[in-house]
Amino acid sequence: MDQKKTGQLIKKIRIEKNFTQKQLAELLNVSDKTVSKWERGNGCPDISLLPELASVLEIDISILLSGDIEINESEKGNMKKQRFYVCPKCGNIITSTSDASISCCGSKIVPLEMRKAAENERFIVEDIGGELYIHIDHEMTKEHYISFVAYLHDNKSMIFKQYPEWNIQITMPLFRTGKIIWYCTKHGLMFQNL
Repeated sequence: MDQKKTGQLIKKIRIEKNFTQKQLAELLNVSDKTVSKWERGNGCPDISLLPELASVLEIDISILLSGDIEINESEKGNMKKQRFYVCPKCGNIITSTSDASISCCGSKIVPLEMRKAAENERFIVEDIGGELYIHIDHEMTKEHYISFVAYLHDNKSMIFKQYPEWNIQITMPLFRTGKIIWYCTKHGLMFQNL
């Protein structure tokens, strides 16, 4: 931890949130002199305070420790570059439209690598009177199932959560273009173009 960088970051975010040093100190049950010491780079927050300080400042602890916030300027939340994350412990599904630092159940999660589905892995997509009917013959057991199916387009995405022992049968508005994306617990993240 770089005391100076972390101190500058604490000060920057405190000011953005319109907190005085005294207000921040009261939230953390420390003195305003302690907050001043951190901000001047003359000391670091005690390790026991890091989770609460990160929560109050609404930043990740790793950002607090590094003293650096990286802004995703280049992508600006491009829907076509949406990333999918699945927690290996609880199955939580998280998405981001640019690089992100994601954690769940105490572990850092990396974005899933997407691959184009082979012909025998693809969904069957049918137009049924103005709606799309999407289905697949795929094993759906507790050990091997499709966790979610998503539709992704330039300006929208939809996620359909799936559960073991369900048959996958989805209806959604009729879209002529875009991607269908799904996550199989054994074979990973796949897509097919509409």
